Amino acid sequence: MTDMQESISQKQARRRHHWRRDLVELAALFTAVAVADGLANLVAHGPDGPFMLIASAVALVATAAFHTWWARRHSHAPPLQDTAGPGDTDGTTTGPGSRNTPRETALWRMRTTVRDAPGSLAALCTALAGHHVDILTLQTHPLADGTVDEFLLRTPAELSAAELSRAVSRAGGHDTWTERADAHDLVDAPTRVLGLATRTALDAAELPLALRQLLGRCTIHSLPAVSLTGRPTGETAPVEGVLESTVMRLRDPSGGVITIERPHLPFTPTEFARARALVELDARLGPRVPRSEDVLTLPEGNEITVRRADQSDLDAAKAMHERCSDRTLGLRYHGPVVDADRYLGHLLSPRFGRTLAVQTASGRLVALGHLLWDGDETEVALIVEDSWQRRGIGSELLGRLVDLAVEARCDSVYAVTQASNTGMVAAMRGLGLPLDYQIEEGTLVVTARLGQAAPLGSAARRGHFEQR
Repeated sequence: MTDMQESISQKQARRRHHWRRDLVELAALFTAVAVADGLANLVAHGPDGPFMLIASAVALVATAAFHTWWARRHSHAPPLQDTAGPGDTDGTTTGPGSRNTPRETALWRMRTTVRDAPGSLAALCTALAGHHVDILTLQTHPLADGTVDEFLLRTPAELSAAELSRAVSRAGGHDTWTERADAHDLVDAPTRVLGLATRTALDAAELPLALRQLLGRCTIHSLPAVSLTGRPTGETAPVEGVLESTVMRLRDPSGGVITIERPHLPFTPTEFARARALVELDARLGPRVPRSEDVLTLPEGNEITVRRADQSDLDAAKAMHERCSDRTLGLRYHGPVVDADRYLGHLLSPRFGRTLAVQTASGRLVALGHLLWDGDETEVALIVEDSWQRRGIGSELLGRLVDLAVEARCDSVYAVTQASNTGMVAAMRGLGLPLDYQIEEGTLVVTARLGQAAPLGSAARRGHFEQR
């Protein structure tokens, strides 16, 4: 109703404006006629008639020009258009030499704590606007002694993190944390949480990754309730979990506890509730691994199948260990050969990573490849039965594990082996990625930096196999 009244008032105002303009123009017309009549009489009866006629013409032209300018300025002029680009609050150009040149920008995630008082958020937003900062998203996390505001910001590229923090500090923010963001952060929080929940529902191995992507840069440890030797570890957590500033502990549905640490930034109650909801979803759905298989043909014509493995493959994996030589087991596990079987239950659990298995046409397991979540790092490990080595199976598994790491947005993967393990070193070199080497007391650690690498895909590996 109010909008309708305002619309009627605006129409009436425009109508009054048109009548006023018409009256002015009519008065000007009568005045012009009177002046023209007087001038005509003067020209017809005066001695300087021609000169008076020229002067009258000039006066009429000047009057017409003035009237046209006045009418356009006060009645017919279109509204001024704002040519400033987004973020140009002071009307300055967005680039050198032209308003249409886009300004180079950067994405930042920022979190700061402000007093829980009226106007505190407004002061913060005003300070950011003063530096031409565009607020893309904002979340607030109420605390007992204040409010944590979390922003996704688009800033001028030349604005540093230190300058941003100083501006926020002057506006009343404290305990400020900033970190570079990317295009993935442009998704709003509810959509991101739903996506992570979907991934967790499809694959139990996704839970640690989902927690890492939900909480940002953090370290996640899954501590089992029973050690590799079968003894209780004493690691437990209450059903509702525990939140202690920079550490949260959640009960692992498979037994034990999931510990998440973020020393640089305390967790908020909202983050704790979201993490707990993901863990509860995982507990309700139970053990699950996507069932997908790729059948490949070796150069000599034998067919093998590459698929995901889990703890249901424990007996087949132990049987493969029995067929492996001591040297093969030693290169893989870097310790006493008798302890190799103890690791299999841990390695095959989706809680600690993802495992790929290679089996023959008869169903015999001949190779395993592991992608293991090691805190905030990622390890790759391979074992191939002796009689199936040097056929490209290790390189195939390693390429697929790196594909999984890229999909999980891991920054790098590392492999721990011995300097004499030329097969593993050759497989890492075959990835075509930047590698770092560290050697200490005969142990070689090779780290592949993934960066912006795209998944290799099966097409990149068809030099060894034909895929059916």
